[in-house]
Amino acid sequence: MNRCAALMISMLLLGATAAQAAEPVTIGIAEIGFVDNSGAPDTKQKKSRVARAKKFAEALRKDLGADGKFKIVTLDCGKDPCSIASQTPEDLIAAAKKAGARVLLYGSVQKLSPAIQAQAVDIEAAKLVFNQSIALSGDDAKSWQRAQHDLSEALLKASLAPQ
Repeated sequence: MNRCAALMISMLLLGATAAQAAEPVTIGIAEIGFVDNSGAPDTKQKKSRVARAKKFAEALRKDLGADGKFKIVTLDCGKDPCSIASQTPEDLIAAAKKAGARVLLYGSVQKLSPAIQAQAVDIEAAKLVFNQSIALSGDDAKSWQRAQHDLSEALLKASLAPQ
């Protein structure tokens, strides 16, 4: 049984301008979904992975909010959880706009490979502005924490404006 996971994260920019770069970027971070297409019946492992995905999103909010580069807003999708697993992208975008977000971060862990693929797309420019693979070395809480920390660091260092 494959014990690794890949995180496909897409960031949708909701109308950023270069002049606003000095101000904190207002970001809504949806819950991270978990998709297991392996057909494995291990519900105990699935529950622990779902719990890790929830902690992953909580830690991203904490890390990105603490730096000052991002202002975190709370999404209200009318359902719990507010994630791509239970909402359409259009509904997530609407919730982000309603919350005042300029950027929406959403994604899901897919049980496929030992890496997290994170991407950010500027919708207005139709351009990829962030594309990075983060190693997920293991399937335990510490591995997920390391990967989340690495993704937070990469996002904090990134310029989300089109080049």
